[in-house]
Amino acid sequence: MIKQTGKIGIFDSGLGGLTILKEVVKLMPHYEYIYLGDNLNAPYGDRSPKEIFKLTLAGVEWLFENGAMIAVLACNTASANALRKIQQEILPSQYPDRKVLGIIIPTIEEIEKFSESGYIGILATKATVNSAIYEIEMRKQNPKIQIISQDGGVLAGLIEKDCDEVALLAEIKEVTDKLLFGSKSIDTVILGCTHYALITKEIGKMLPTNIRVVEQGKIVAAKLFEYLNKHDEIRSKLSNSFSLNFYTTGDSMQVEKLATRFYGENISISTVIIKQV
Repeated sequence: MIKQTGKIGIFDSGLGGLTILKEVVKLMPHYEYIYLGDNLNAPYGDRSPKEIFKLTLAGVEWLFENGAMIAVLACNTASANALRKIQQEILPSQYPDRKVLGIIIPTIEEIEKFSESGYIGILATKATVNSAIYEIEMRKQNPKIQIISQDGGVLAGLIEKDCDEVALLAEIKEVTDKLLFGSKSIDTVILGCTHYALITKEIGKMLPTNIRVVEQGKIVAAKLFEYLNKHDEIRSKLSNSFSLNFYTTGDSMQVEKLATRFYGENISISTVIIKQV
């Protein structure tokens, strides 16, 4: 068992969440962090909402058991398909002193600032697009903003497997062409899957020069900073000594090689076994 302290937990279906963690650590380098990537079951994008909920809950509970007081679902698919149920049905009865946050609402609160036309494209996994979470939440935030969502095909899987550039660029072109077909007025594209942050430049090159491509990392980090400053009941329970530990449900040696690309520096990852209820 890992030491029980007041940590910030970051969960993702694979490695994309490392792009969120990197920005969070930059902004708040004085906390203890524990990262869990469910690489064994990645990607989540083609799974059913029920499967996504069960896998996400298992990951969150593992983070809680290993010292996290707050867990961030650094995965749009998990945020769209599991967050609300965990917050409403699991936390009140089983973990009343813990918090679980997602990354979609923080993104929704900020993205209209990037668009002049009011037409925003979302590139995300099939499960996120099917949930219509971006459209639903934006209507609450600002009904004048038009959201055009497009699933990213097999992009997440290609990125996780570190596939060859030709196949990756072909997939990027296909999904961006489909996105632009949805509306010629799009002037901002949100990367609604944390994996896509690794190919921001490649996506940008496939889009007209007037379209801005926005990653979620800095947005989520700033919103988490803001949240902790407003919620002293959580912040006061967090350790103020920096540490950073990485875990995966997959093959640690294989995952480590790819994780360096996502996090931007060499990291050591340990494999853990997680039981699902």
